[in-house]
Amino acid sequence: MIPELPPVEPTSLSTNEIKALQEEIRALASERNAVILAHNYQRPEVQDVADFVGDSLGLSRQAASTNADVIVFCGVHFMAETAAILAPEKTVLLPDMRAQCSLAATITGEDVRKWKEKFPDYVAVGYVNTTADVKAQLDYCCTSGNFLDVIDAIPEDKGILFLPDFFLGVHLKNARPNRKVEVWMGECHVHKEINARTINSKRSEHPGADVLVHPECGCASQLTYSAGVGDVESDGLHIVSTEGMVRAVTDKTAPEYIVATEVGILHRLQHLAPEASFHAADPEAVCAYMKAITLESVADSLRNNRHVITVSEEMAEKARKAIFRMVSLGD
Repeated sequence: MIPELPPVEPTSLSTNEIKALQEEIRALASERNAVILAHNYQRPEVQDVADFVGDSLGLSRQAASTNADVIVFCGVHFMAETAAILAPEKTVLLPDMRAQCSLAATITGEDVRKWKEKFPDYVAVGYVNTTADVKAQLDYCCTSGNFLDVIDAIPEDKGILFLPDFFLGVHLKNARPNRKVEVWMGECHVHKEINARTINSKRSEHPGADVLVHPECGCASQLTYSAGVGDVESDGLHIVSTEGMVRAVTDKTAPEYIVATEVGILHRLQHLAPEASFHAADPEAVCAYMKAITLESVADSLRNNRHVITVSEEMAEKARKAIFRMVSLGD
């Protein structure tokens, strides 16, 4: 069941209030020996107070390697669960329990168990955007950055059950047409709305811009196909993960970019490449779950130890194998 979307409210804090709260958060984090991890889609002021900003894979690696006693995870619930699995001796805090994930909600552990019964010889590969219960049923986890590395690590004669993102699964099937792949029909409510028409309209406004498209987008496979047959200009079109977007702008491949993913990443990209121009392919691509976390909730989390995320050791032990395989592969 898809969790209810919280309202997206802009911060009411002044610039001075933001700076004061960020200073308090850093002091609290130092006092508690806490590390603050923020996903690329978080609010700008939350990204700015974090020790590390990145995608699910990069933040998972930080959680697994940190010397901190406390991990404050500014992301969504499944990410905090993953941190709790990788660092069971740490206290993992999620500042707002409304920070859920519509994609993760499209499949349960029981769904995976039943699916595996229908395909007993297939290898189950799950996108990291899944609950701990689902991860406990998987052979491999993956992200949008390393899903092809994960597939290529599996013997070619093995069939693949890929879940839960349908669009990423279709992109996988197009990239590896000789593999036997069954795809779950899940989707992210934000990325599915970013379509080829929107991107082509934005390209007409900015004809010299490179286009960076997240493979979760509903248009990713359509764009790949259209570029292949010549219906869409392929020059400057890149289907990449969020960290692939970061690499593209830090490599300075273009002076202008159209970015097709959740708009929160524009803040990080602009910080990394201040001389470049960035345009959201869809300015309405806002994840209300990600935006549920605010500076106020981060400070409250540190002050009052809210909200502690735990995973049973039995479930964590089952999930850890699949997650470690993801963390050990490329990004």
